[in-house]
Amino acid sequence: MPQNADNVLDHFNLFRQPEYLEMFEKKKKEFENHHPDAEVERVVEWAKTKDYQEKNFAREALTVNPAKACQPLGAVFASLGFESTIPFVHGSQGCVAYYRSHFSRHFKEPTSCVSSSMTEDAAVFGGLNNMIDGLANTYNMYKPKMISVSTTCMAEVIGDDLNAFIKTSKEKGSVPAEYDVPFAHTPAFVGSHVTGYDNVMKGIVDHFWNGKAGTAPKLERVPNNSINFIGGFDGYVVGNIREVKRIFESMGVEYTILGDPSDVWDTPTDGQFRMYDGGTKLDDAANAIHAKATFSMQHFSTEKTLPLIAASGQETYSFHHPIGVRATDEFLMKVSEVTGKPISPELTRERGRLVDALADSSAHLHGKRFAIYGDPDLCYGLASFLMELGAEPITVLASNGGKLWEEKMKQLFASSPFGKNCTAYAGKDLWHMRSLLFTEPVDFLIGNTYGKYLERDTGTPLIRIGFPVFDRHHYHRYPVWGYQGGLNVLVWLLDKVFDEIDRHTNVVAKSDYSFDIIR
Repeated sequence: MPQNADNVLDHFNLFRQPEYLEMFEKKKKEFENHHPDAEVERVVEWAKTKDYQEKNFAREALTVNPAKACQPLGAVFASLGFESTIPFVHGSQGCVAYYRSHFSRHFKEPTSCVSSSMTEDAAVFGGLNNMIDGLANTYNMYKPKMISVSTTCMAEVIGDDLNAFIKTSKEKGSVPAEYDVPFAHTPAFVGSHVTGYDNVMKGIVDHFWNGKAGTAPKLERVPNNSINFIGGFDGYVVGNIREVKRIFESMGVEYTILGDPSDVWDTPTDGQFRMYDGGTKLDDAANAIHAKATFSMQHFSTEKTLPLIAASGQETYSFHHPIGVRATDEFLMKVSEVTGKPISPELTRERGRLVDALADSSAHLHGKRFAIYGDPDLCYGLASFLMELGAEPITVLASNGGKLWEEKMKQLFASSPFGKNCTAYAGKDLWHMRSLLFTEPVDFLIGNTYGKYLERDTGTPLIRIGFPVFDRHHYHRYPVWGYQGGLNVLVWLLDKVFDEIDRHTNVVAKSDYSFDIIR
C-alpha cells in the first residue's frame, strides 16, 4: 500500500493511488449494481429537462436534501444564549452528538449540551427516570446556573410530559425546587431548527415572566425606556450580535439582548477552558419584562415568542434579516422612533460609505441572476439586498418557509422592477432546486455548504451565505446586519463575480484580452 510512516499521504493524494483506484472500480462492479454507463448518462441528461422537473415537483411523499435541520438544533442554539446555561435534550445520546458536532463544525468551537440518554427501555416505559438522573447529574457535574430542557423525536412519540417530569425531578431532589429549568417541547419530526429556536425562546421568556412554572409569582410589569432585542437563529451570530450592540451603544439606546451566544462560540485561546461564556444574565432576562418594546431581527424565528411578549403589554416589532441600505434604514428608524434616540452621526457616515460602495460596484452586479436557498428570513433579506443592487433573485427557496413567507416574498418582488421574473418556493428541497437550476439557469447560487453539490452538478457558482458553512472558516465572525454587514455581503458577492470572470478569461492568447488587472 502507498501509505507508510515515513511519508504520510493525506486523503487528497492517498485515494488517487493505483491500489485505491482499483479497489473503487471493483467495488462499483461487484457491489453497487452498476448500470451501463450509457444508460446512466441518458438518465442524467433526462434529469436536467423540463419533463423531469414536472415529475420532480409532483412528488408528495418524499423529501430529498431539505435545506433545514430539526427543531432540537434550534432549541440548543436558543438555550446557549443565556448565562451559564446548559441545554438538556430529553432523548438519545446520538441526537445530541449531532447537534454538538453541527455547531462545532460551523463555529469551529466546542458546544456544550447534554442528553437524558434515553434508550430502548425508556422508549417503552417512558423517560422519567432518565430525566430524574440526568438533571441531577447535570446540576452536580457541570454547575450551570440554568438547565434548559427540550425534546427529540423519541420523547415526543411516546408522549413524555416535560412539565410533570421536571416537577417530579425537583420533588426527588435532582435540583432545588426554585432552580431555573425552563422547557419546551421540540418534536424533531415537524417544523425545523427555526421552530425549535422559537419554542425554546418562548419557553424561557414564559418561565421568567410568568412565575417560573409555579415556583414564583408572576412578574408585574413596570415599564421603562429600554428595549429588548432577539436575533433569532443566525449562523452569523458572533459578528451580528456584536454589530447590533455597537449600533445601540452608538445611539445611546438602553437594551437587553435576549439570547446572546456570541461569546460561547468565540472563546479565546488563552489557557483557560470556558464551558460557559457571556450570554444574557438571568436577572436581565427576568427584568426584560419591563422594557418598552421588543425587536426581533427575524420574524419567522419568533412567531410564537413575540405574541407572548406582546401579551405582557410590550410593543413588538419584527424584521426579516435586514441586509443592505434600505433594510438597515427601516430597522434604525424604528429603533429611533421607539426609543427617542437619534441615529448617530457615526451610523450616518457608515450609511454613506455603503451607498458609495454600491455605486462603485453596481455595474458588476446589475442584471445578474441569482438563486437563493436557506431560512425564510435570510432568503428575504438577501433577495431584498440583491434587488437593491439591481440584481434579480430569480429563484428563492426555503424548505422551512410557509404560505405566509411565500406571500411576503411575492410582495417583495412586486416592490421592484428587478423582481418581476422572480419566484419563491416554500416547502421545497434542494432536489427541487437542482431541477430549477437546469431549467431556469442563473448566474450564481447563494446558500450554505451543501450547495457545493449543486455547484458541481449544475455548474452554477456557489456563494456561501447561510447555515451551516462547514468548508470555509470564520464567516460567522463577520456581521451581515447593519451598514457594515451590507458591505461584507457586497464584498462576498463581488469576489465570486470577479473570480468567475477571471476563470473564464484566462486562456493565453484566446480569452485573456479580458483577464484584466482592474475590475
